Amino acid sequence: MLALLDGVRLTPAQRRIAQCLLERGPRAAYLSSGELADLAGVSQPSVTRFATALGYDGYPALRRTLRELEPTPDRAGEDNDLQHAVRGEAEMLVRLADRLADGGADRSAVTEAGKLLAASRPLPVLGLRSAAPLAGYFGYFAAKVHPDVRVLDHGGSVVADQLEQARAAGATAMLAGVLPRYPKEALDALRDARAAGLSAVVLTDSPLSPAARVADVVLTAPVGSRLVFDLHTGPMALAMVLLQALCDAVPAQASARLEEFEVSAARRGVFVA
Repeated sequence: MLALLDGVRLTPAQRRIAQCLLERGPRAAYLSSGELADLAGVSQPSVTRFATALGYDGYPALRRTLRELEPTPDRAGEDNDLQHAVRGEAEMLVRLADRLADGGADRSAVTEAGKLLAASRPLPVLGLRSAAPLAGYFGYFAAKVHPDVRVLDHGGSVVADQLEQARAAGATAMLAGVLPRYPKEALDALRDARAAGLSAVVLTDSPLSPAARVADVVLTAPVGSRLVFDLHTGPMALAMVLLQALCDAVPAQASARLEEFEVSAARRGVFVA
């Protein structure tokens, strides 16, 4: 699918259609134009124009190509809505695992990102609106192996202040989680960070995300859109994969800090099990 999109300039509506197709993997080849339009929140003619933009006579021709690329039978009709949503997350995780194979571009990007983040002192972690829990999740665990993690989960002038302070304190890189619907203030913060000389590692949902255009390293995992609100299973999993890469970049430091934390937690009786 990414090969079909390579070099094609898409409108915002067409990008939403492309994202829907990327999220659904093999199932995308079995969607009608009306179903795809509903999922993407666009008109049915927009789906036709999208197919035309990719060089096809219409959506049926594009769908035939998708079936040839990924000839996996659709089993959506066997599931109820909740099963369909959860099973979609499981399928997405399988595809994410395949992308992380040794020697692949995604594995190399994760390794590069881990090194950049491990070397930054302090390490700012940005997550606004729907991405705030992602930033908090990553930041909580990263603080156990990194000496100075700063979670930035409030936008506006506050995040601009925090980025300036982090840069003045010696930060060289930042992690930004940017998820649909892509807050403008998150994109502004990314541009400010890069203008200040920080390398930007972006964790987002799609290569077509606007955040991908203002990043040094882009890591992607689709969000599930089969329920009323998005499922962030993939981005959360990828965040922990990235944290593992950070630990692998500085194994001695990570091990020593983890041991210090365990000794401190045991002394203070932090956990009951």
